[in-house]
Amino acid sequence: MHALSLGTWWIHVASVFEWLLAMVLIAQRGSKRSQTSMIWLSAAMIPALISAMAACTWHFYDNTESLRWLVTLQASTTLVGNVTLAIAAWNLQRDDMVKG
Repeated sequence: MHALSLGTWWIHVASVFEWLLAMVLIAQRGSKRSQTSMIWLSAAMIPALISAMAACTWHFYDNTESLRWLVTLQASTTLVGNVTLAIAAWNLQRDDMVKG
């Protein structure tokens, strides 16, 4: 755990929990309004959450070479997350235009 300072750890962990809370709140709002595009947005946030957790895990174990695959996982899920979030944003915009 020496790879990051205490302040940096605080930001990393708080960001993960903040992202998770945002996912839950978006899904709840989508369910309450029967707006499936909001629920899909929440689901599209999952790869970014996995990415953040992979990065935190690798740092937790002091960037151990045996866990280097977590870096590849983090990069891959960041790419997938960016694509899924772009699609979800397009879907939200499309639904908004349909509803007028």
